Amino acid sequence: MRLPQAWRYGKGEGVLVAVLDTGVNGRHPDLRGAVIQGPDLTGAAKGLWGRHGTAMASLIAGRGHGAKRKGGVIGVAPAAKVLSIRVTLENGDPLRARQRVAGRDALAKGIRYAVDHGADVISMSLGGGSGSWEGSASEEEAVQYAIANGAVLVASSGNDGASTNRKNFPAAYPGVIAVGAVDRRFEVARFSNRHDYLSVVAPGTQIVTADARDSYVVSDGTSSAAAMVAGIAALIKSVHPDMSPYNVRMAIERGTRKRPADGYSPAYGHGVADALLALRAAARLDLPTPGFAGPGPYFGEGPPPSSRGPVVAGLLLLVVAMSARVITGRRGRRE
Repeated sequence: MRLPQAWRYGKGEGVLVAVLDTGVNGRHPDLRGAVIQGPDLTGAAKGLWGRHGTAMASLIAGRGHGAKRKGGVIGVAPAAKVLSIRVTLENGDPLRARQRVAGRDALAKGIRYAVDHGADVISMSLGGGSGSWEGSASEEEAVQYAIANGAVLVASSGNDGASTNRKNFPAAYPGVIAVGAVDRRFEVARFSNRHDYLSVVAPGTQIVTADARDSYVVSDGTSSAAAMVAGIAALIKSVHPDMSPYNVRMAIERGTRKRPADGYSPAYGHGVADALLALRAAARLDLPTPGFAGPGPYFGEGPPPSSRGPVVAGLLLLVVAMSARVITGRRGRRE
């Protein structure tokens, strides 16, 4: 992902990334000082806690440990802060089935909490947050609320690409950056879901991450890929703090390597995410309009609206010119 080169621009300073997951262990050596603990919205006070969320947080903002921080995991945006919001339980937790009822709107509430507490990026390495694989109105409204308030949302595409290949939410909601997984050879992992809403792919096999027990684990999944892309979004927001979610997504999609021959495919998206190329694309997208300060930041689903001032001025000049021509013509006829 060419992170050493990308870090010349910044390492995520000043950016808050909300990790909506199973909780984050802020005492892990690689995450000390990086984690702000948010609420537990699952309705399940007991049970397994924080393994998956800690792993994702380490890929986003891990700081490493030891002499010159050469031990452990360094995340994509190691200077960013993490806001941990528990919205789901671990896959192996026996309470998970019952959590469907108690935490039905946990993801929607978590998104809104993240936005209201200043999150610049929201990372969601999960699926079926509403308790179903069809999404929900409350989640989609929360997603649009986040985008309208300038937050960038990233989600994993899902891990059943080799079987049912279900449409996965929150990845499938409009405006969310959906991320699939590739292996070391840049080939799409068999488990990675394939859909036409996929944005990009990122490394997702044999990924080393922090574990909740102050140790480490190696795993596969689109979860890790999404966390890394959330880290890239944090790098972009650090360098371009006022950039809209739409343009951040465009920068990530345009700044890819190994692009498909046709430019896009449901399995590969726009290509393999690359931090350095994404930052370069962001710099091109962040160029101001000459002579136009413009209104406040625009967070909609399209490019920022252009200024109407020059257009109105041009029309007024045209009207004046036409009026003068009409008057001159009439005077000529009268004479």
